[in-house]
Amino acid sequence: DCMTDNRNRTVAEVRHCFSKCGGNLGTSGSVAFQFTETGVISYPAGSSEDRLMEVALEAGADDVVVNDDSSIDVLTSPDAFADVKSAMEAAGLKPESAEVTMRANSTSALGLVDAQKMLKLLDMLEDLDDTQNVYSNADIPQHILDQL
Repeated sequence: DCMTDNRNRTVAEVRHCFSKCGGNLGTSGSVAFQFTETGVISYPAGSSEDRLMEVALEAGADDVVVNDDSSIDVLTSPDAFADVKSAMEAAGLKPESAEVTMRANSTSALGLVDAQKMLKLLDMLEDLDDTQNVYSNADIPQHILDQL
């Protein structure tokens, strides 16, 4: 997501980032179908899954997901995000983070070389002045992140 007063400059900067990292810039919205706008309310490892699930589903959440690191994400539609977050906080369940974001529908596992390129690309895109948010469907295994 970019916000700019000069679209041509921003496109040139983003295109430069992609070409520098071995990628190509697609047309506007060309990969948007791979992401869904979703509210994500995150809780740290050790949180009570049963309690979170009970309160979240009663408040109108779409799903409760336990991640590999035992942290828990409550997923909502963007419209229900504020109501679900308020209900969770009212029940004494303070989230670690909460945001409406673009969540990848599927992920793509990367090896060491591709992970290096992807991390470089993400850093370059995030450093641009006009960049507001950067989303990715990259899945970089922990053992590869440890090598980097």
